[in-house]
Amino acid sequence: MYQTTAALRSAFLEFFRRNSHQVVDSSSLVPGNDPTLLFTNAGMNQFKDVFLGEDKRDYTRATTSQRCVRAGGKHNDLDNVGYTARHHTFFEMLGNFSFGDYFKQEAIRFAWTFLTEELKLPKNRLCVTIYETDDEAYDIWTKEIGVPAENLIRIGDNKGAAYASDNFWQMGDTGPCGPCTEIFYDHGDHIWGGRPGTPEEDGDRFIEIWNIVFMQYNRQADGTMEPLPKPSVDTGMGIERIAAIMQGVHSNYEIDIFQALIKKAAEIVGVTDLENKSLRVIADHIRSCAFLIADGVMPSNEGRGYVLRRIIRRAVRHGNKLGATESFFYKLVPTLIDVMGDAANGLKATQAIVEKSLKAEEEQFARTLERGLGILDGALNALNGEVLDGETAFKLYDTYGFPVDLTADVCRERNITVDEAGFEAAMAEQRSRAQAAGQFDTDYNDSLKIDAQTDFCGYSDLNGEAKVVAIYCNGEAVNELSAGNDAVVVLDSTPFYGESGGQCGDKGLLAGTEIEFIVNDTQKYGQAVGHIGNLKVGAIKVGQSLTAAVDKKLRHRTELNHSVTHLLHAALRQVLGTHVSQKGSLVDPERLRFDFSHFEAVKPSELKAVEELVNTQIRRNHELKAQVMDIEQAKEQGAMALFGEKYDSQVRVVTMGDFSIELCGGTHVGRTGDIGLFKITSEGGIAAGIRRIEAVTGAAAMSYVSEQQALLEQAASLLKGDSASVVTKLKAQLDKAKQLEKELSQLKDKLAAATSADLAGDAQEIAGVKVLVKKLEGVDAGALRGLQDELKQKLGSGIVVLGIAGDAKVNLIAGVTKDLTGSVKAGELVAMIATQVGGKGGGRPDMAQAGGSEPEKLDSALNSVIPWVTERLS
Repeated sequence: MYQTTAALRSAFLEFFRRNSHQVVDSSSLVPGNDPTLLFTNAGMNQFKDVFLGEDKRDYTRATTSQRCVRAGGKHNDLDNVGYTARHHTFFEMLGNFSFGDYFKQEAIRFAWTFLTEELKLPKNRLCVTIYETDDEAYDIWTKEIGVPAENLIRIGDNKGAAYASDNFWQMGDTGPCGPCTEIFYDHGDHIWGGRPGTPEEDGDRFIEIWNIVFMQYNRQADGTMEPLPKPSVDTGMGIERIAAIMQGVHSNYEIDIFQALIKKAAEIVGVTDLENKSLRVIADHIRSCAFLIADGVMPSNEGRGYVLRRIIRRAVRHGNKLGATESFFYKLVPTLIDVMGDAANGLKATQAIVEKSLKAEEEQFARTLERGLGILDGALNALNGEVLDGETAFKLYDTYGFPVDLTADVCRERNITVDEAGFEAAMAEQRSRAQAAGQFDTDYNDSLKIDAQTDFCGYSDLNGEAKVVAIYCNGEAVNELSAGNDAVVVLDSTPFYGESGGQCGDKGLLAGTEIEFIVNDTQKYGQAVGHIGNLKVGAIKVGQSLTAAVDKKLRHRTELNHSVTHLLHAALRQVLGTHVSQKGSLVDPERLRFDFSHFEAVKPSELKAVEELVNTQIRRNHELKAQVMDIEQAKEQGAMALFGEKYDSQVRVVTMGDFSIELCGGTHVGRTGDIGLFKITSEGGIAAGIRRIEAVTGAAAMSYVSEQQALLEQAASLLKGDSASVVTKLKAQLDKAKQLEKELSQLKDKLAAATSADLAGDAQEIAGVKVLVKKLEGVDAGALRGLQDELKQKLGSGIVVLGIAGDAKVNLIAGVTKDLTGSVKAGELVAMIATQVGGKGGGRPDMAQAGGSEPEKLDSALNSVIPWVTERLS
């Protein structure tokens, strides 16, 4: 029964559905409502605003199977993954939640019933912890559930401060918090470890499988615990841990999901030892990497993308250790989709882009390894001693993505060790900087909390009468506002659209008798809509009625840009492929910006096809229809959901003929013909795998076309032709320029040959070796390499050093014929000179270049060459 992880997931969600919980889809791994989090790392993340009272859903009970990642920032398990039984970068958290509905009694009963009746776990294998002073929970467990007192463990403040306990949970230093109760499973006395609260609690015998958090307080910045008006419940159970128990194994890596991935990885790489820890690392990392990319994260050098890049490269490095000789990591994606079942539906829809992104990153890492080996080789050649400093090892790791274990392997071949203590010190400093930048100390009580609810009537009306229900000035609620003050005014109903879904907030006017409040922006605060602006005339009081009037021209121009994003989304999917999905947008009265997933630059021909397709739909003048329906019905009709948006069980579906159907709460034109004209102004990449299109519509599009036409005519005038002949004349000019460049290059080569003939005679002879050192005048820096090649050929055997001094700049080149590189290396020679002129450089033993910023020191630097060479040749 429930032997597969997929079956367990379904059983959990179905159990709570039967108990009146709304089954809510897993949210994105990129938190949409919490800038303090790098990744979604707990089931409650998507409900944070509900717990804070800033959002309200149309259900008070929910259950989820939430995808989570812990691999960066404050919650980082990366270094332990693969080497312990239960550390992962990616895991699923099964959870049930109550938003002011049930509390301790029901939450405890639900957990116990599911574990002991649904899963039939033996009760004598379970023990329970509670917060030391939570007598209410103690009585429920002992008197109602019947857990023996000896199996109930009180855990007090064991982390050095009040309420700092394994059994007291808090969202941050401030905000919702409360005691929790945890259920542990005993894997048996053949495994070392003790119960929670004992000196042996860190062993693997007793494993936490369920945590119930009772959110009943709101912690203030001064430490005060204020009771919450509606106590809530947040629970979590790691699916990997419970799957291990149900499948009769101890390590999470022995469950069905990991075993399938481990076997596939071993098959791809070509190894037979399925117990190899590197296979565990690869199996874990493909889950986090694939789902992160599916949720819009792409490998990069900063933020979430940097963490993803680290995980991919760690997996690839372990594949290389196993003997992989070609790209392999992306080949695990189909197996991952198979074993994850319904939880991989979103991944399956983006499979193509996930595989392409993983393969591209692996290929790039192969090039990084080659480049890193070159840099490391240079550092080791210049090393004095037998220890590579930790700073250099860290720079290779942090800047170039070069694994420190590979650095150690290369050093070992040369009997050189790595300063591991120095490397760890540099790593610790980097972690401190990353955590400091993570904003983990956010005060959740600082944000504006508005309990009111505003009805939006702006789909059909742009004017309306409404009552003032709240006024906020400088973040504080006030009853009256006087002229000259900025404020947020909340109405009981409004035609003003609050910014969301990429659509900017409306502007306009709130007016009354001798009252004029200029609305500069409109924002949503939970269920309320706040009109942000300045009171120019009169006074406003809570309770009085005002006329709300939206700026019609601005709203209309915004609607043109918003409606066309729907057409653009559909057109991109039709032209580029169904892997395209929206990753963000911005629509305001001036323009639109649309971000989407795609693994390469959009070709000009593809952009043209997209633009023509959108304009065709505009000319067809489709009627825009908006219909409210059940979310499941919307999905069945093929409606696309927008990136980062939260949806209730009832959703608004916007259709444009048979071309576009999306879930959208924004405002739109009546017919597509109202848009007039759509014109793309730019397309480019903003991150790996994420592209951005900027465009204009309507009158703005006509203005853009006119401006482009004026520029074309100006170019035609400069070329002494008309717009029809611009391309022909420009091509002729470019061909002429290329011919002149070719002739100039030939003249430079002749000049270099002539110069080399004159210079070769100036070579000195040191220990039987010809050495030429020259400061050049009137020679282009680009000719240095060709000139030193000519001089080496004329000398036959010798050493050449050339320097040019310009305005605040020095260019250097050193050349050594092959027969002399055993005694003198060009890289070492040019580096010695460069340090004297405020620069650095390097290169191959036979040729190296450098630059500097102190031209006044070039003469003395060149004078040091002969003594330096003499010492090495003697």
